[in-house]
Amino acid sequence: MPAAHVSRSSMKIVFLLFFLFFLDLALLSCARQSPTSRQKLQVHKHLKRLNKPPVKSIESPDGDIIDCVHISHQPAFDHPFLKDHKIQMRPNYHPEGLYDENKMSTESKDRENNIHQLWHVNGMCPEDTIPIRRTKEEDVLRASSVKMHGKKKHKSIPVPRSIPKSADPDIDNESGHQHAIAYVEGDRYYGAKATMNVWEPKIQQSNEFSLSQIWILGGSFGQDLNSIEAGWQVSPDLYGDNNTRLFTYWTSDAYQATGCYNLLCSGFIQINSNIAMGASISPVSAFRNSQYDISILVWKDQKEGNWWMQFGNGYVLGYWPSFLFSYLADSASMIEWGGEVVNSEPDGHHTSTQMGSGRFPEEGFGKASYFRNIQVVDKENNLKSPKDLGTFTEQSNCYDVQTGSNSDWGHYFYYGGPGKNPNCP
Repeated sequence: MPAAHVSRSSMKIVFLLFFLFFLDLALLSCARQSPTSRQKLQVHKHLKRLNKPPVKSIESPDGDIIDCVHISHQPAFDHPFLKDHKIQMRPNYHPEGLYDENKMSTESKDRENNIHQLWHVNGMCPEDTIPIRRTKEEDVLRASSVKMHGKKKHKSIPVPRSIPKSADPDIDNESGHQHAIAYVEGDRYYGAKATMNVWEPKIQQSNEFSLSQIWILGGSFGQDLNSIEAGWQVSPDLYGDNNTRLFTYWTSDAYQATGCYNLLCSGFIQINSNIAMGASISPVSAFRNSQYDISILVWKDQKEGNWWMQFGNGYVLGYWPSFLFSYLADSASMIEWGGEVVNSEPDGHHTSTQMGSGRFPEEGFGKASYFRNIQVVDKENNLKSPKDLGTFTEQSNCYDVQTGSNSDWGHYFYYGGPGKNPNCP
């Protein structure tokens, strides 16, 4: 009897220990899932800082809320250096030799003019306001921290092999970011332009993204890198869905403390009331079907020193003030065009996140993604074809790039790929 009693007591103790163990796990899991009151307070303060009181709000079919905020109340003016800033409502200089609209084929014009942002179907923002995509609590909670919300991770810049490794000890290509790009270097550049077709690449993991963009770069590939970036992206972590969205980014210290996506920090000054940074683009290109493309131009106003951005042929969106940068306060030393994905190597294999259309460049028009009419802006403010266009990709079996040129598309390239495949395990 006593032995049986001891055995039952032991079983009770073991059962109790197991119960407490699993209770601890459950509580720990809940603690991880539900934000603490301190975190909630941080998130609330962050949202209050980002979401300015709107003159009008528009609900987009994709669930976004677009706030029409008075131009003088936008997030840029939270910056201490911009407290007394007088908004520059138009650039002093526009690059000459812009690709002539009259020379564009009707088909090419139609492709670009048909592209709009989804929120437009439910209204537009009034004059003297700018459209800002409202940041929601869940947007911030998806980030690794409030501080990291709206920021790219360090070491996400493509470094072509022509850059000596000694020049970039802190930025490498082993960072989980992969690229397929064309680039120019070795001169002083005052801007860049390209037309790129828009796709909706499939993303395998929510912490990965796929984007296509222009990089305007200055400085070394170390801690002091300056970068201005603009293009389209699919980023479930940043936006909470798989929609293709217009975006911008800037940094003056290699993605460490400065800069952010879109208007998620003080920096870019928007003047346009029609286009919202971070809002969905529609329609997108389809395989063996209609192709839709967008033009992006970034150039330096050499009188004021600011870097301006234009979307399409008519929308001058705004500018990055020159004081944000060190090297780019003067000029850029490198321009890159192309695609970037995050490869988090799920299950130890290469990601199947697509770049561009998810097809390799050799498949060509209607199947592969492209950049066409690639140009740079020179010191005389002229748009010119790039000299000595190079290409770079870390793993051409996963994502590749192929350049070409003709009279209609000027300098162009096809790029992209499916990621994981038999040759890219």
